[in-house]
Amino acid sequence: MSGHVLTFGETMGLFRAVDVGDLAEVGDARIGTGGADSNVAIGLTRLGVGAVWVGRVGPDGLGRRVVCDIRGQGVDVRAIIDAEAPTGLMVKEKRTPHTTRVSFYRSGSAGSRLAPGDIDPELVVNAALVHITGITASISGSARETVHDVIDLARESQVPVSFDVNHRSSLWRTGDPAATYREIAAKADIIFAGEDEAALLTGLPQDDPEALAIALASGAGGPLAVVKQGAAGSLALRDGILIKRNAIRVPVIDSVGAGDAFVAGFLARYIQGNDVSSCLELATIAGAFACMGPGDWESMPRNEDLELLKNTEPVTR
Repeated sequence: MSGHVLTFGETMGLFRAVDVGDLAEVGDARIGTGGADSNVAIGLTRLGVGAVWVGRVGPDGLGRRVVCDIRGQGVDVRAIIDAEAPTGLMVKEKRTPHTTRVSFYRSGSAGSRLAPGDIDPELVVNAALVHITGITASISGSARETVHDVIDLARESQVPVSFDVNHRSSLWRTGDPAATYREIAAKADIIFAGEDEAALLTGLPQDDPEALAIALASGAGGPLAVVKQGAAGSLALRDGILIKRNAIRVPVIDSVGAGDAFVAGFLARYIQGNDVSSCLELATIAGAFACMGPGDWESMPRNEDLELLKNTEPVTR
């Protein structure tokens, strides 16, 4: 396939506590940025696939940081500066050495004000693939309208659509997220979901990933279904053929963003015309890399890194 991958949605400023403990006690934090859609765009770019990210940011330092961080990774950034709203913020705390708690401060944020007119139709028509997340469909009514408008234009233009459910319960205090996700999934060519997310969409128990994949792939047009199982690995179902991949055991520093890296790895191979097994292979490697460092996207691999997990030598000279 030729062309870029189009992503769009909210990217926020990120404050990450340096030390383990409650935010009431820790003293230092690192500043960064993160967002599922831009994380995928960065992951793709690092793997040699052109990506475009569209989103709104506020007229503030965090907004400028968001634009600089994403653009600095080689992504084609189409940022709208919203003079009437601030850039959203997320805060990470390590309550224990092995658990991360993420809090979001995004009510009324610039990113949540994404609107259909923000997306240049040419970016959709000329894309090799459009990638959607459930987060973007959840942050506001106008963002949800944008998602559907983009998907409809992509389908009309015969541009494939991938959908990562990426459910965030904090964005659904009221209403039924499953109905929204099902509507998007019905129009997608590739569906990514964790076991709990697949269960939400299908109504099936989450302890049978094969049944979940079959149910996800049974929609109109027979989409490619990918079920992410975390440390248990992943599986994909296409045209009735089930392919499984074990996870790679690595020391986990921060698993936030690993799912986005997984998706980026999968789509990078998919765009290049590889088979599903090869897509899962790169997805697994990329997800493992993302777990080995802090931050949402900083540990995502580049092509030259991919053999490192096979290297038994701790020092290369």
